[in-house]
Amino acid sequence: MSAAIVLSGGGARGAYEAGVVAGIVEVLSRQPRDEAPFSIFTGTSVGAINAAFLAAHADQPDMNVEGLLSHWRALELHKHLSIDPLRFLAAGRVRERLARWRDGDDERFGRSLLDPRALEALVQETVPYERLHDNVRDGVVEGLVVAALEISTARTTLFAELSPRTTFAASKDPRRLFRPSEIESHHVLASAALPLLFPARKIGRHYYCDGGIRFNTPIAPAIRCGATKLVVISLLYPRAMGAEAESAEADQNVAAYPSPVFLLGKVLNALLLDPVRYDLQVMDRLNRLMGALEDNLTPEEMSRVDEVLTRSRGAPYRKIDTLVFAPSVDIGRMAHDHARRTKTRNASSLLVRRLADLRDQIESDLLSFILFDGEFAESLATLGKRDALARSEEIVDFFT
Repeated sequence: MSAAIVLSGGGARGAYEAGVVAGIVEVLSRQPRDEAPFSIFTGTSVGAINAAFLAAHADQPDMNVEGLLSHWRALELHKHLSIDPLRFLAAGRVRERLARWRDGDDERFGRSLLDPRALEALVQETVPYERLHDNVRDGVVEGLVVAALEISTARTTLFAELSPRTTFAASKDPRRLFRPSEIESHHVLASAALPLLFPARKIGRHYYCDGGIRFNTPIAPAIRCGATKLVVISLLYPRAMGAEAESAEADQNVAAYPSPVFLLGKVLNALLLDPVRYDLQVMDRLNRLMGALEDNLTPEEMSRVDEVLTRSRGAPYRKIDTLVFAPSVDIGRMAHDHARRTKTRNASSLLVRRLADLRDQIESDLLSFILFDGEFAESLATLGKRDALARSEEIVDFFT
């Protein structure tokens, strides 16, 4: 059995993913001689950061999830939500001079609202990359895949570090490019480079930005690495559907439409969270279709079906056991409530308070993406662990 964990993007919401993993580890009551529950890791954006950390510690039964949680708890608004007007407003030679003065390299590209240096330090210093490479070479990790969007061609690039025994069935979709790589911090930072908030990253000759724009839930890469079981963690509250046409919420949205903050929150939701639901629905339909075919076709007929699918998509379909987690509480509302309690100490906390004080709670979607605060992360991790523990029997059944 090759179990994979699929981690999607969502900014500060990523702390929920770490909490779910902590709950899974606790339920399984792993012993020191046991293996980690996952051998395949795929992630996009903040999910790529979590996935890289877990894969680097996959030689431990608990994947050092407490260490991951400690990094989330250590987030500080003034560092990790550091607004940088010069970086956003500067252009042309002014931007180039600013980059040389501050950074001394050409690894970043374009304007950004936030100073990326704290995120860079987090990704570079908290993931032991040599240990990750050892885990992959030893086969402890069958594969780590992180997705990023290559800017010049608008193709999703799947940077993949695979063990010697892992074969990746590359997609024939021209919008996706498979690139075998030793995953380093710049791959992870590229996957997490959400436009406007963080600058794009240069890898080789090309620049890359957040993979969640086109491919936020990397389910397919996990399957193409050979996964037979998937744990998928969504960061979308299940009841966060579109508002009814005739409702108080719809009326509030119409009134708030001119607000760029409102629009940015809704755009982030549409790009990073909504596709998760669709991807899972597609996989469920395919599972049911394959089940019906297997029940009604002879082995020879199924073999012909597999041949056709392999020619068209690079690999046959197969039924995949899936366990999906999603927040039991609206994370947007949690962010709004937390922001209202935030004391104004600097520009970052002032921004958070101003967003929270805007009319109603329509801006809470945006807040939940950018609220890089240790206390808020702790509340999300606690929620994730609680949601996992509530499904203990399902977790045990799934892994046994």
